Amino acid sequence: MTREQRRLINVAYRLLGSVTEAEDAVQDAYARWYALPRDRREEIRSPGAWLTTVTSRICLDLLGSARARRERYVGAWLPEPLPDRAEWDPPGRGALADPADRIVLDESVDMALLVVLESMTPAERVAFVLHDVFRYPFAEIAGVLGRTPAACKQLAASARRRVGTARAPVTAARRADVVRQVREAWQSKDIAALVRLLDPAAVMTADGGGVAGAAPRPVAGGARIAPYLVAIADRAPGLELLERSVNGAPGLVARRDGLVQTVASFDVADGRVTRIWAVRNPLKLRPWGRAG
Repeated sequence: MTREQRRLINVAYRLLGSVTEAEDAVQDAYARWYALPRDRREEIRSPGAWLTTVTSRICLDLLGSARARRERYVGAWLPEPLPDRAEWDPPGRGALADPADRIVLDESVDMALLVVLESMTPAERVAFVLHDVFRYPFAEIAGVLGRTPAACKQLAASARRRVGTARAPVTAARRADVVRQVREAWQSKDIAALVRLLDPAAVMTADGGGVAGAAPRPVAGGARIAPYLVAIADRAPGLELLERSVNGAPGLVARRDGLVQTVASFDVADGRVTRIWAVRNPLKLRPWGRAG
């Protein structure tokens, strides 16, 4: 079941944007599987399909209640960032031990896309993720959502329009180059250079969860973000900025005294940063705790 569990974790993370909630959803699905009478389990021709349906339904319920929970969340809520373990750990680390390590890092976990997914209705998100990312037919998605295949197709199309209008493609090499320049300007506290690298309409959103210091509202405008970044560096002497993959894309990790304090993702267009998502809530940085 290990291979199946990994696939389910991948589905659940994309649906929920939370490693912890994804793991809980998958564990709940397995608990329901093993609670079935043996003869009932033997009747199920495809346990994988059954588990996917149940996991997706659990996620659908969680998405419905998540909006209320996130309204009570202190400050902005951002998806949990994922590290590329190959960048942190020595070779031969052994079996995957953390749920985050089982998640495939590809464009479907790009922070920009995950943030757009948060703006969708739960049904849109399920239809889009299952069909466009995991290629499930609408006939199967209909069983998850309790709607007709045609209705599910419309939901996926609506979600696709949101994604299409919200994302501008950029090569990984170009994004990495811009992120590298941001790191250099940030480290040298060069406000003018940062302003040049930031789109005038750039927006920075920080997630501290009420646990770590973070701007309570998004900071809008490159001319405002640049001095804000420098002020952060001034308040944290010895801050180390590392270029690391975040959700499979070039990003920055701020570390102090060996402890990861901030993980930042970037969206880039026309050679400038248009969005910054900075996760500072330590509860969301647990997969980064073993970084060395």
